[in-house]
Amino acid sequence: MTLRFGIAGLGTAGLAFIPPLLARPDARLVAVADPDPNAAISPDIAAYPSLKEMLKHDGLDAVIIATPTPLHCAHATAALAAGMHVILEKPMAANLAEAEMIQRTARAARRALLIGHSHSFDLPVQRMRAIIASGRLGKVRMIQTAAYTDWMYRPRRADELIAHQGGGVVMRQGAHQFDIIRLLGGGDLVEVTAQTFDWDPNRPGIGAHQAFLRFASGTTATALYNGYGGLGMAELTLGIGEWGFAEPQTVLSLRIPPTDVAAAKRSRAKASDKSQAPFQPHFGLTVVSCERGDIRQSPQGLIVYSPEGREEIALPSGQIPHAMLLDEFIDSLAGRRAMLHDGRWGLANLEVCLAVMQSAEIGAPVRLVHQYALEDAA
Repeated sequence: MTLRFGIAGLGTAGLAFIPPLLARPDARLVAVADPDPNAAISPDIAAYPSLKEMLKHDGLDAVIIATPTPLHCAHATAALAAGMHVILEKPMAANLAEAEMIQRTARAARRALLIGHSHSFDLPVQRMRAIIASGRLGKVRMIQTAAYTDWMYRPRRADELIAHQGGGVVMRQGAHQFDIIRLLGGGDLVEVTAQTFDWDPNRPGIGAHQAFLRFASGTTATALYNGYGGLGMAELTLGIGEWGFAEPQTVLSLRIPPTDVAAAKRSRAKASDKSQAPFQPHFGLTVVSCERGDIRQSPQGLIVYSPEGREEIALPSGQIPHAMLLDEFIDSLAGRRAMLHDGRWGLANLEVCLAVMQSAEIGAPVRLVHQYALEDAA
């Protein structure tokens, strides 16, 4: 069976799906939708100005929704109601009510819904999870993840910096961190204590956060993200950037946002092909501490520290997270495995993002109610 896909939104997120889609024998990209008339991919792929028009395309099976977060609820529910299976970019929605509406629509339509938190599909993160689940290092006790980037000074639409519209680093970047933490820690978070920061009056919005997360098991995690463009994360990840390419230190000139946002976003999106990365992706640096050892990322894969010594595990390069995301989506439709990153997962992850901002606002811990334990948690 060959699934026929459409992509709504041809920014960085939408374009990242094109190489892995074109490489699959069991999938075809047949349509795209974007208001930019220059966004057409090729004469063989139909181009539409809107999702509404693309949904009329004959024979479409699934839609990847990579449109701005404020449009996620309307676009996802429209695609699901039209009978499409849906991959929805993170964050799932701008608030829990919208996320719950998307879930209800997917259930009513009996269509598959996967939330695309791509960095929990990074091969090193997946292998970390396998090591934890094997029990060879005992129970996981602490998880630390940290990232330092220039996120606040990259090309941004206005909504990308407004928290209640799904913008700012907590919603847009913390979503990846909390996804990784929940996957490695077993899923059953119970409480969040956090502080957020908005310290550049010339670029208002949540640009940094520091969060402490507690699991029902007693495992704890910290997530730090600084998007103000000082320290370059590659200095702490042995010169490797987010998508597995060698990357120089962030320079202060990146603190000047571009004046032509649309043109800058198009240029950045076109340069985002990840299929030839020679190293493993690094969304910051993640370290896991277990009862009998530690695990951290390396450019080639992982390094495990245990009573047996220091073991370096090399992993194959070129394993695009978006390709692994498509594996899970298509495998679930074919009945080969259950979907992990479904609507329930996306709702739970969104809850953590919102709890981080709420904790910072009230100055107190926030209890979580939508979390759940993974079946294979160690």
